[in-house]
Amino acid sequence: MAGREDSTVLAGARVVLPTGTVENGRVIVEGTRLAGSAADDAPSIDLSGHWIVPGFVDMHNHGGGGGSFTSGTVEDVLTGVRTHREHGTTTLVASTVTGEMDFLAERAGILSELVEQGDLAGIHFEGPFISPCRKGAHSEDLLRHPDPAEVRKLMDAARGTAKMFTLATELPGGIESVRLLAEHGVIAAIGHTDATYEQTVEAIDAGATVATHLFNAMPPLGHRAPGPIAALLEDERITVELINDGTHLHPAALQLAYHHAGAHRVALITDAMDAAGFGDGQYQLGPLAVEVKDGVARLVEGNSIAGSTLTLDTAFHRAVTVDRIPVADVVRSISANPARLLGVYDRVGSLEPGKDADLVVLDADFTLKGVMRKGEWVRQPVPVAV
Repeated sequence: MAGREDSTVLAGARVVLPTGTVENGRVIVEGTRLAGSAADDAPSIDLSGHWIVPGFVDMHNHGGGGGSFTSGTVEDVLTGVRTHREHGTTTLVASTVTGEMDFLAERAGILSELVEQGDLAGIHFEGPFISPCRKGAHSEDLLRHPDPAEVRKLMDAARGTAKMFTLATELPGGIESVRLLAEHGVIAAIGHTDATYEQTVEAIDAGATVATHLFNAMPPLGHRAPGPIAALLEDERITVELINDGTHLHPAALQLAYHHAGAHRVALITDAMDAAGFGDGQYQLGPLAVEVKDGVARLVEGNSIAGSTLTLDTAFHRAVTVDRIPVADVVRSISANPARLLGVYDRVGSLEPGKDADLVVLDADFTLKGVMRKGEWVRQPVPVAV
């Protein structure tokens, strides 16, 4: 059979496809894309005893490897991108934190260039349009109501690369801002919110489609005042973000979300800050000082959790081994679902011919062993080509 000279066959692994898991499967890489067939003499890499899954897609991430997306230079941002790629995240959205409007517009300009270059998949604005009651690691002095005109200012500054805004939709201007975002194809995410159940339902009806790190930075589920959690879990229009690092969520909370929303409505995220893949120490998250100790990031003043040091390979491993979520469900949550939300599922998020050759190789214990992005190994698995 004729085939391209740049074809490679990854053989012998368990391959997770949209239709199910294939034992002793084959993934064919042709240049930067996945292919349906290969030449008979195409080189092969024996990955027996491994899993091959789609590259991970992180739609909520503030940095890594010592590099900050929220305030760093272009090289800092690229350092963070490279760090997360080494941990399996082949598609990544850069998240901001609360700041002055002009500063956020300036950051949007910097980050949008990296989106246009293909290094990032978009921009997520987390703050400043959030509730002071649930501010988490955001500077209260810089918070503001979600004025549609200011939301539009940041959208314009992002030059079409804005993918998501996190809003406390119960605040004045919240519902109008949701409608504006929905009209322009930008995700309106409900988060850092003190909304009631009824207010959350109103925001969903207006066009909100994502829950920013469900359970965190919102009122707890109550039997008389169910708050936003019940509304977000029960509505099929909502995808719920979960931070599966063992700190942000008790395993029972994660199980509740998977059970009630279903794997098709879960997106595993990192909410990482620049300490991810870098280590303990002193950091900045926007204007706020953060101390990372034993892998947990907290504000120096107030002790609030300040993002995470999570990488998605760890989230995947924990979901399968600790939380006992089926592998296919974890793949949906960590690849397909966020890719669909971001509007890039035609290129990434599953192992199908014609899509980018973005994939992750895991061993039998679900430890990351290899990462490929657009046909190039970011991390080469063993054994090597034969």
